[in-house]
Amino acid sequence: MTLMHQIINEIISSTRNRVPLASNMMTLRIASRDFRKNIRNKKQKGLIPLISEVKPSSPNRFIRNVTPLEAAGIAGQMESAGASAISVLTEPDFFKGSIENLISVRENVKIPVLRKDFIISKNQIHEVESDLILLIAGILGDELDDFVNEAISSGREPLVEVHNSDELENALATRANIIGINNRDLTTMKVDITTTEKLAPLISNRIIISESGISSLMMQSA
Repeated sequence: MTLMHQIINEIISSTRNRVPLASNMMTLRIASRDFRKNIRNKKQKGLIPLISEVKPSSPNRFIRNVTPLEAAGIAGQMESAGASAISVLTEPDFFKGSIENLISVRENVKIPVLRKDFIISKNQIHEVESDLILLIAGILGDELDDFVNEAISSGREPLVEVHNSDELENALATRANIIGINNRDLTTMKVDITTTEKLAPLISNRIIISESGISSLMMQSA
């Protein structure tokens, strides 16, 4: 087992300990902001849609703790700069994110907000209001379809993340309208931008998000 395999397993184990805390959450349908409409509007204007991220830390790089007030300020700057949506980390132990940061961000911006976490229980879907929610195909496996349907039923837009053709096949068998292609292999943390180049042609009639490893406008336009 590689070090990153071990870290991913530790993150999932830590997440399981948090799941009971979400067991009493309301399951009411929320009024979400339309991310797909935002994407269409950006493209009609000849702009490249971007999801900006409030990410205090990562397992291999500690940056700093971010308070809810700071998270809202950072997100506001991103919105002013033209972001199509804001991704907010809510995983507390390895990424130093928080539910409170997401709540603060969503209260202070008008664009859609994505909850980025390791979702392994349907209770987590209802834990906090977000317009989009990240579902990682490699983690959910055969349960992915059920989680996608739960998210859609709750009014949230599922963004299904894949890294290889098997995960993509699983994602395309669901009702998810947004597919995120992660160029970073979570088991090694290595980035290969050609991952998007290989998988994107296999996707039709869905929004494709290329994740990780994009560091220039030229790469975004490719």
